[in-house]
Amino acid sequence: MDLIPRRRDGAAAPALRRTRAVAAAAAVVTVAAGLGLRAAATGSTAKYGGDALYTVLLLTLVVLVAPRLTPLRAAGTALAASWAVEFLQLTAVPADLSRHSVVARLVLGSTFNAPDLFWYVVGAAAGCLLHTALAPSVAAGGSHPARRPHPVNRAESSDSSPSADTSPRPAGPSREVRHAPRRR
Repeated sequence: MDLIPRRRDGAAAPALRRTRAVAAAAAVVTVAAGLGLRAAATGSTAKYGGDALYTVLLLTLVVLVAPRLTPLRAAGTALAASWAVEFLQLTAVPADLSRHSVVARLVLGSTFNAPDLFWYVVGAAAGCLLHTALAPSVAAGGSHPARRPHPVNRAESSDSSPSADTSPRPAGPSREVRHAPRRR
């Protein structure tokens, strides 16, 4: 099963491929930053910096799987997953798994720590800002769905001058707001 959406002519959508490639590269950079932080720093800097990077990594994985999500939704999804893992630590399951596996210890942790919840928010916010900055913009010729202008219904448009924008618009429902005429 191909996870990359295809256009009608069968070609993979280039913007989605680019988004996934950037997300994959960001995931690798985030893991390297987390390992570097653990090697270079100690104490609360390493712990809470790692918590923030954990959520950034989850955000990159969310974008890798669902590249059409807006940066805010991707960050919200990553934050929810981070919090879910942290609250799971209130049970004995992560601690039991962590005793048997290094990977489980890195992914699930072992004990609940309330301040971690704040640092997950910091990571989600930083990741959201980075995702917003790196997402292709319409002005730059990109086609990120979160920044694509809504199509205009040309049949109802009163501007029929030759200078009107005649570029093709993506198919889909129009989101223009229609107001009923005011009654006096």
